[in-house]
Amino acid sequence: MTNEEYQNAVNWLFVQSPNYEINGKKAYKPGLENIRKLCEIFKNPQEKIKTIHIGGTNGKGSVSNMLSSVLQEANYKTGLYNSPHLVDFTERIKVDGKNCNKKFVLDFVKKLQQLPSEILPSFFEFATVMAFEYFHRKKIDFAVVEVGLGGRLDSTNIIKPLVSAITNVDLDHTEILGNTIEEIAVEKAGIIKNNTAIISGDENEIIKKIISEKAKAKNAKFVDATQIETNLKSDLKGNYQQKNIRVVLGIVEELKKIGVKISDENIKNGLLNVQKNTGFIGRWFVFSENPLIICDTAHNQAGLKMVFSQLNEIQKFKHIVLGFVNEKKIDEVLKTLPENAIFYFVKPANNRGRHPKDYENLLKKEKISYKIFDSVQEGFLSAMQNRKNEEMIFIGGSNFVVGEFLEKNPRKQEKIFFVNNSSVSLNLCL
Repeated sequence: MTNEEYQNAVNWLFVQSPNYEINGKKAYKPGLENIRKLCEIFKNPQEKIKTIHIGGTNGKGSVSNMLSSVLQEANYKTGLYNSPHLVDFTERIKVDGKNCNKKFVLDFVKKLQQLPSEILPSFFEFATVMAFEYFHRKKIDFAVVEVGLGGRLDSTNIIKPLVSAITNVDLDHTEILGNTIEEIAVEKAGIIKNNTAIISGDENEIIKKIISEKAKAKNAKFVDATQIETNLKSDLKGNYQQKNIRVVLGIVEELKKIGVKISDENIKNGLLNVQKNTGFIGRWFVFSENPLIICDTAHNQAGLKMVFSQLNEIQKFKHIVLGFVNEKKIDEVLKTLPENAIFYFVKPANNRGRHPKDYENLLKKEKISYKIFDSVQEGFLSAMQNRKNEEMIFIGGSNFVVGEFLEKNPRKQEKIFFVNNSSVSLNLCL
């Protein structure tokens, strides 16, 4: 297999299949009929593996990676299905922290290309059945499966998990899931299964009630993770991770009750070695210490508000590179921007990427100190050129922005950026 063959296979997935991440709402295909047909063709691999299901608006990626790390520390062979990827498609499907084999992707795509034309799966349905089959072939002990979008009608919702979790509920993807947190909560609660414990990490009493009532109707145990007390820490450094840790502890406790052996030491070490064990990056990710460069993929108002709040705690002048997708409510985000900063608004290199010129009137209205760029890399290089000693850079606003930045700037011992014929030395940490 050549790298070109692999890239062609991945390109086929993106181009031939409706893809929400690229095309937005028009590519969203709600419902489970298609994924059921697809899984039947591959002899239902999802029924041959033990799974844990993680949903929620924010934090489900962090929770699923933390949990995977804990299970790995307990010596369980662990599959992990996340979305979206930041740089390469194989990041979505991992076993014990190692990306899915590229040859497997190529061979599986060849099989997908032979499917009956009447099925017409979406990109996410293709990726989901691929993950199930990969985990089955790898004979994993457990698979941690992250919901793609919503819950009730998400492709992952055909699994029968040992435990489920909903990290929290907030306004996001309102054009699909509903315009109120109550409507979105109902969609998220759709992952609750009969007689299967559900861990809830939301502090909102309205959300708790919706989830607990759905759990009661399903004869499922409701666990309020917000009541869990802990001093445990994680190598994922965002302040918001403390809430996610409680959800992980709730899941682990329920797994232990059904016979899964996990020690306190496994939990402690798992939380402290998430990046090492799973390769997880993008959440309050310190790309470089000198200069300080932090990335975070938070992309909705609730997530960005928490990230911006933590940025305000850093007593440095900030150069903030931000980009958004078309459906983002920019006016709401701008009201929560960090202080003591200059902003570099960029267009993500994606069909859904929104050009800052489209919302420049809002920037002027809010009297923001800003510059506009056609790409993430242009904005970053400008920030690098303008920063002075002890000043920091933050990159975020979208998964696409962080992914594009990481792709253009692979981490090495040292990298030299050339800006306007002058060199800027960046000493990167490993």
